[in-house]
Amino acid sequence: MDLTCRFFATFRQAVGAKTIEREFDDETTVGGVLSTLEAEYDDLDGRLLSEDGSELQPNINVLKNGRGVFHMDGPATGIEDGDTLSIFPPVAGGAGRAGGTDLVDDSDLAGGTH
Repeated sequence: MDLTCRFFATFRQAVGAKTIEREFDDETTVGGVLSTLEAEYDDLDGRLLSEDGSELQPNINVLKNGRGVFHMDGPATGIEDGDTLSIFPPVAGGAGRAGGTDLVDDSDLAGGTH
């Protein structure tokens, strides 16, 4: 099945691309995808999944078609043909000033391009 993976902030730098298209087996889960990415990209190793692969690393966000997998089955969430995973690293910082800019461009979430 075909899957699109979208990366943000430091994860985008680690992969060297905003988006990658991949083919995975039909029984693949979010955890399987993240494990594959950790193995392929040295700068992602250990940053996506717990050591045993049963949980997401603290404070990362993974969205499947715009919905957080944390609210689904976490790493055990199934993947279907044509799905999109958006993978966000932990974000730190203060509240900033009123009227400041967002950390994530909403067009990235809606599939827009830059």
